[in-house]
Order: sequence, then structure tokens, then C-alpha cells
Amino acid sequence: MKKSKWSLLLTLVLVLSMFLAACSGGDKDDKKAGEGDGKDPAKTEKPSEPQVLNLLDGEEIPSMDSSQATDAVSFEVLNNVMEGLYRLDEKNQPTEGVAESHKISEDGTVYTFKLNPNAKWSDGSKVTANDFVYSWRKALHPDTLSEYAYIMAPVKNANAIQTEGDPLHNKVEELGVKAVDESTLEVTLEAPAPYFLGLTGFATFYPQKEEFVKSQGDKYALEANTVLYNGPFVLSEWKHNEGWQFKKNDQYWDKENVKLDEINVKIVKDVATGVNLYETGQVDSVGLSAEFVDQFKGHEDLITRGDAAVFFLRINQAKKEELKNVNIRKAIDMAYDKKSMSDVILNNGSTAAYYLVPSDLTFHPESNEDFRKQNGTFGEFNPEEAKKLWETGLKEIGKDKVTLELLNYDSESSKKVGEYIKNQLEKNLPGLTVTIKAQPFAQKLDLESKGDYDFSFAGWGPDYQDAMTFLDMFVTDGAHNQMGYSNPKYDELIAAAKKETDVNKRWDTMLEAEKVLFEDQAISPMYQRGVVGLRKPYVKGLVNHLFGADTSYKWMYIEGKQQ
Repeated sequence: MKKSKWSLLLTLVLVLSMFLAACSGGDKDDKKAGEGDGKDPAKTEKPSEPQVLNLLDGEEIPSMDSSQATDAVSFEVLNNVMEGLYRLDEKNQPTEGVAESHKISEDGTVYTFKLNPNAKWSDGSKVTANDFVYSWRKALHPDTLSEYAYIMAPVKNANAIQTEGDPLHNKVEELGVKAVDESTLEVTLEAPAPYFLGLTGFATFYPQKEEFVKSQGDKYALEANTVLYNGPFVLSEWKHNEGWQFKKNDQYWDKENVKLDEINVKIVKDVATGVNLYETGQVDSVGLSAEFVDQFKGHEDLITRGDAAVFFLRINQAKKEELKNVNIRKAIDMAYDKKSMSDVILNNGSTAAYYLVPSDLTFHPESNEDFRKQNGTFGEFNPEEAKKLWETGLKEIGKDKVTLELLNYDSESSKKVGEYIKNQLEKNLPGLTVTIKAQPFAQKLDLESKGDYDFSFAGWGPDYQDAMTFLDMFVTDGAHNQMGYSNPKYDELIAAAKKETDVNKRWDTMLEAEKVLFEDQAISPMYQRGVVGLRKPYVKGLVNHLFGADTSYKWMYIEGKQQ
């Protein structure tokens, strides 16, 4: 998920909200990501106290159009106001959404979904199979092409539709999705994809009602009232750059199991302000930055958990000539202490990363070995060797000085990380000057999408439970490549893995692709995110997700709050 899940990450970096899981704190759970409170929320009677939850977030919502969203904040909101064929449950397993059942052909390539007749839009109209056909085609249509269009690759002809020169280029009607009737959707895949059912819960695969979307024209999804919702909640209010409000969707097919009546989200970038709001009872959770982690050590409300988002430096070879030199890229990666960054600057359970695909995300389908453990790590902190590589690179490009601008987020914790990187690189790479350009979340995403930066503090959270959700980001001209990286060998490996039906060969091909990425030092990985913060004990039923959107509010409730 773009820019940190999500990301996300894809995709969100170091924001305050526990539930939007930013680097400075984000969603806090003392169990493994994806677990809740140890209860079955659906079997819990609705408590008598007011079901109102108050949260913080550090960023504005960049997009409420499910076919266009690319970031963790948008995906988080969309996950709670929209619903795909399936959604992830508290164990990160697909559970029924709009679809009440499905069948898979013997060869694993045709899925037939039966839609729930009670699934409705917030205007009371029925969610139909055509709503999915329209939305999926919209994501691939040249006039509305999504940055996330590539995630539809498992669906038959999705890649061909996006490929110039292919006979099916831009022919969205050839996409392998068909409304058999109003309540039956048939999806044909290019090849078996065991993760596909979970993928249907991702935002790009949500339905949209064609008649409503077209009636809104350019205003669609720009305000709370220019979107139709089919999820557990509706976005009842959206005050741009201030916050937003969810209210329970009385048209939702499973509303009996939705206990919260209202969720209020306030945008606050300053951690100290957020902590004050928490301590005075104005909000029910808050993310913590490094200095507050020690302050609240041992506090009964302190919650920590691991996460699968990986943060890294994008190194833009397209804009900055000096960064086309592999020795310079390797010198940058080797010149800053990632362990000190994670242990001291972040101090939130994050761990130094010398890889792209995170630990504890994806496992071999037969041996169950962790992808990360099997492929090992790449690189090290070695300032002496970094200096040698730097000097070699400068000689190769005929320069003795280089100035680079670091594109950064504007959150408090992100700024500290940016300053740390600047100081480390300038100290260990003589002749390098680093300037920092801190930008609000949406503006930063836009600059990255345009390739208008030298190198950037970025992150990615997994969209589905497979190494490919990280690896295919860096194919030549990929929508989320955004840094001019290109290696034909890498492209071939990714393409081969996507077509491979032998699970062992596919796995080995992805292992090799990650190795090529680091032979080229296309990026400089920084850390795998940890999450720490405070959460009121009366907040129950929290469900974190290891991939896709960070949190589901559907099963949450308030119980035991002192009035």
C-alpha cells in the first residue's frame, strides 16, 4: 500500500492514530497483528453505554474514490465505509462481504460469486454484480486508469488491457469479469492465485454504482455526500484538513453486528497535543513518538505490536544524474546506522531492515519457511566502506561534491528521522550536502507520483499476503516505481513469477528477484515498522490486519467506560 500502509502503506508514516498505524505510534495492540481482544465480537451483546469512539490521525484523506486511492489513510477509511466481495476478519482470513458464497473451478481459474440479496448501498438500492464490473473496468479504463491497476493482474486480460501494442490494449470490456445476472459475478483468472479471495477485500476491487458515479461527475468522492457507501459505516462528515466522522450504516446487511454508532477522527500532527487529548479523556487512543515511549513505559494503557510495513529511501535515478551510479547508491545505503534509527530515534519496536519483503508475512506453501529467513539480508552499516564506494562513485561521475534533496513527510517524528539521515549521510560521505523538503501527506504523494524529488522517505505495507505485493512495485515504468529504476532481468523474473503455476518455481523466482533489486541497490531499506501507543481499556473488539487496510472498526465497541 502506497506510502505506508499501505502503501501503504500503503500504505502511513509516523502518524498519530493508533488505528491508522503510523510509524510514530499508530495502531497499538499487544497481540500479533490481526488479532483482537480474544473475544468473538459478533457474539457480544451491545453494551449499554454510548457507542462513540474518538480517534486521532495525522493526515488528511487523499482520496475517497476506491478505484483511485493509493495510500494507507484512504484505504483505512474505505475499508470501514465500503465492502468488497469478501473482507478480512480478525484472523486475517477472508470472510463474507457482499458475496455470501463462492465456487472455484477445478483448475482454480474461475470464481463464481453469489451476492448477498441484502447487500445495499447507503441510498437503499441493491448492490449488484454490475457494480463490480463497472468499478473494475473503471480502474483499467484509460480515462480513469488507477495507479493500482496492476493489482488486478490476476484477472484475465488485465495486463493485456494495460499494455500498449497488445491487441486488447484499453479494451476494458475484455476483462475477465462478468455479471451473469444481478446476483451472480463470474471472475476468470489468468492462472490460479491462492491469495485472490483475500484480494477481493482490497479497495481497488470494491464495487461502485455506475449511475451515481456518473451523476456526480467531477465531484464524485470529493465530499462525504458525493459517495455511496455499502460498508459497516458511512462517512457522515468530512472537514478537510480537520477531521471526519463515521456513523453506523443503517443499510448495511450485517448491521446487527456493528456496535459502534459513531467514530470521530481529529487530525493532529503534534504528538504532545495528542497525548494531552488522551490524558484529558478527549480521545480513546494515541500513537507515541520516541520520547513518550519511555515516559509511559509500564503504563497500563501502553500497547505495542509488530507490523509488516517496510520503510525505505526511494532513490530517484530518473531525476538525479548522480543517483544513476550504483556505487553512490550503495554508499548511501551503507552510510547510516539503521539499528540506531530504529532503537533510538523511533523507539517503538521497529527493527532495522536490510530487505524489502518483511519478516512474518509470507511463507513457503509447502515447507512453511519464512520468505525473509530464506533469502537473508542485504547490506550493512559500514561507514568506512561507504566512504570508499562514495569516492569511487564521485570519481566515476567526475564530481567531488553532490547536493541531494530528501523529500519527507511533515509529521513530527518523520522530521526527526529526516534530520538523522541528513546528519549521518553528511558525516560519513564527504562532499555530500542533504537538504530536506517536508510536505503534507497528499502533497508528498503527488511529488513522488510525478517523480519530482531526488530521494524520499517512503514506505510500503502489503496489500495481500504474498511477496509479490512488494516485488512488482519496481518493474520498469510500474505505477509505483516512481524513481526511474529499470532492469530487464528484474522485469523478466517478475513476469515469470506471475505466470508460473509451479509453487516452488514461483517462490524461487521471487527470491531471485529480490536479490537483483539489491544488487542494483534500487532502494535503501530503513526499518520494518513497530507500533506503540496508548489505548483506553474500554475500547474492545479491535481488529488489526497484517495486510490490506490496517484496521477494521466493524467489530469494535465500548464497554466499561466510566461515565
